Amino acid sequence: MSTPPPDDRSTPDDLTEYEREDFPRGIPDSARTLQEGGAASARSALTLRLVLAAFGLVLCTVLGVLALGSDVSVAFAVVLFVLAAVALVDLVVVARRKLRGEPG
Repeated sequence: MSTPPPDDRSTPDDLTEYEREDFPRGIPDSARTLQEGGAASARSALTLRLVLAAFGLVLCTVLGVLALGSDVSVAFAVVLFVLAAVALVDLVVVARRKLRGEPG
């Protein structure tokens, strides 16, 4: 397999004939970060993050409701509800990334 010529373009979006055939919509952003001979950049395990965010959302919500019903301080319940809100935001962000088709 032949290697492409060195990257001496004035801008990264200028495609050579070699690249124009391989990447009709342009070079993906992930390809620009690859170093020759090195490992690819790390990717997030989106499915795992989705499951963990859903678990955190359910757990913090249930524990927060139970904390409100017991004689535990209200501050503890508020902290649990804040963590549930963070898990909800993470759940939405990860779900949007998966819908866009990102691997993981």
